[in-house]
Amino acid sequence: MSRKAAVVALTALAPISWGSTYFVTTEFLPPDRPLFTGLMRALPAGLLLLALTRTLPRGAWWWKSAVLGALNIGAFFPLLFLAAYRLPGGVAAVVGSVGPLFVVGLAALLLGERPTVRTLLTAIAAAFGVSLVVLKAGAAFDTVGVLAGLLSSLSMSAGVVLTKRWGRPEGVGALALTGWQLTAGGLVILPIAFLVEGAPPALTGVNLAGYAYLAFGNTAISYFLWFRGIERLSASSVTLLGPLSPITAAIIGWAALGQALGAVQLLGMVIAFGATLAGQLAPRTAEKPVPTAATEGEPFSSTEKNGQEVSIDLEGAAMRR
Repeated sequence: MSRKAAVVALTALAPISWGSTYFVTTEFLPPDRPLFTGLMRALPAGLLLLALTRTLPRGAWWWKSAVLGALNIGAFFPLLFLAAYRLPGGVAAVVGSVGPLFVVGLAALLLGERPTVRTLLTAIAAAFGVSLVVLKAGAAFDTVGVLAGLLSSLSMSAGVVLTKRWGRPEGVGALALTGWQLTAGGLVILPIAFLVEGAPPALTGVNLAGYAYLAFGNTAISYFLWFRGIERLSASSVTLLGPLSPITAAIIGWAALGQALGAVQLLGMVIAFGATLAGQLAPRTAEKPVPTAATEGEPFSSTEKNGQEVSIDLEGAAMRR
């Protein structure tokens, strides 16, 4: 296996893991507490990584970490859950699946990655495949829910591109950077959760087990792999791993919950998975250096290639994360 294929495979584990979120939420967690669930996913995971790495942001990375944490976690989670509660799950997944198109546009503006016809067609095919997998006939559309879904997708897309643009400071590992973002995002969600939902609910042993899985396996490890992938891959490539999340959710729903998978859903899986694979085959372009101390006010640890890739989920595709 080539080095790039290994990076893609490890990064893909993040959206695959996020595909289990809906099952864990419905089967293991107390109902109607989406913000508290987002808080329990982000903040304990972030604090654990801070304790393990014993590294805090320095200089401009205090505000950069806050911005990335707000975009990737703090704004993304509440908007995502709002969309999931206002829309049927399939509609929310389809709305979220436009993320690759947002990333293509933002990457062109901020990273100088030229969108190709193949990249655009691949992103459209991925969204179409997801719609076949999850969209039901007669699904209702709610304006607030659709706007929340689009904003959640835009928020994470911007976080993906800025994570790629800013890199990370010299001597700081991806694990520490993940901890900074999860902690910042959790702190954004904290007051919102208590203002909207009130005091935490009483938790059973099953609830605690579900939250432990979401915080550590589904969030700490998965986001570490995700941000590591963003560092090594191109923005359009990573974001096209996102359809793996609703595909995984559909498979879990069929295997564990007895939900039907018909010919149309299977066709959608083939199309979405094919688009995901095609997104990893984009040709490489010329090497481009990352921002240096002269341009950003601080050193960075590596160089990047425009043809290398990064990504987002669709916890993304409808609470599946």
